[in-house]
Amino acid sequence: MTAFVFPSVSITGTGLFTPPESISNAELAASLTASVEKWNGERAAEIEAGTVEARSAPDEAFIVKASGIESRYVMEKSGVLDPDRMRPRLETRSEDELGIQAEMAMPAILEALAQAGRKGSDVDAVIVGCSNLQRAYPAVAVEIQDALGASGWGYDMNVACSSATFSIQAAVDALRNGSATCVVVVNPEITSGHNNFELRDFHFIFGDACTALVLERTDEAVADGLGDVAHRWEVLGTKLATQFSNNIRNDFGFLNSSEVDQRDPHEVVFRQNGQMVFREVCPMVAQHITAHLGELDLDASAVRRFWLHQANLKMNQLIAKGVLGRVPDDDEAPVILNEYANTSSAGSVIAFHKHRADLDAGQVGVICSFGAGYSVGSVIVRKF
Repeated sequence: MTAFVFPSVSITGTGLFTPPESISNAELAASLTASVEKWNGERAAEIEAGTVEARSAPDEAFIVKASGIESRYVMEKSGVLDPDRMRPRLETRSEDELGIQAEMAMPAILEALAQAGRKGSDVDAVIVGCSNLQRAYPAVAVEIQDALGASGWGYDMNVACSSATFSIQAAVDALRNGSATCVVVVNPEITSGHNNFELRDFHFIFGDACTALVLERTDEAVADGLGDVAHRWEVLGTKLATQFSNNIRNDFGFLNSSEVDQRDPHEVVFRQNGQMVFREVCPMVAQHITAHLGELDLDASAVRRFWLHQANLKMNQLIAKGVLGRVPDDDEAPVILNEYANTSSAGSVIAFHKHRADLDAGQVGVICSFGAGYSVGSVIVRKF
């Protein structure tokens, strides 16, 4: 009996939307300092009595030392830097206007389609994967499908920072089972909207961006002869894992207003126990990648490049060291978080988008994301 062989799937294009506004660490630290001074001043008596803990002012040098982040892009910076607001100032849109996540997705998708030699009408599936969606329904993916003039189907999914790799596996499965022929995976991350810029431990972590990928069956992409082969990467395998943890959590949702004990909206957005995340996630991810390579009969030495989730420089170095047995150099595990900060699910795809052109045909790389859940996803690819 002949064993069934899954059809090969390839990434044939990638795209990136970078917001026009950027915030430096100095700007961010100055705004939080002003906010902290105001907050502490308004509660001076309680702080003096010991019933309220004073908030700590930020330290610009600490940000770089702790994370490697030097700046971040955001969809709107004036609101973030306003000490009386400390969150983006986004204009309300009518239902007849393109939503903000669909809007930021379009340039990234069009760049990816151009690399693949495809048009919007060629697309028959759209998967939006990101940490936070602007609404419950209709799905942002369906709105994007309409804006593209695509056919087929679309849906939204959320596995926090791992959403891109989980979306890629969903796309690969759809292409292999014949339910789609050209899939767009898009990650419109407006993390500035879920961040608490009022707290020293969290205010510097996140940035906004949107990435997109086009995936097709390899035989069809080759037969059509469209697109630039330099952008084509065969997906050798995908591997996902989850393990429940409260160490990274976001409780913002439609049930907040129904809760008997109302919580401050700022207290239900992103929060984490950073030390526990570092201690537990790093070995989990290193073991995951090693196991995935083993399943494909690949040794770590065969990997030319790691495109890792861009959350923290030290985490990436430790994870890569756990796989390679040594700290990688910048060429082996490129970093974009210094410029973009943590863009959640988009981070590993930004690294792949910006740092893949120099690899030679036949060389292998690993796209890997990890985060809340806990969750980890890896996609092992080979350049055509």
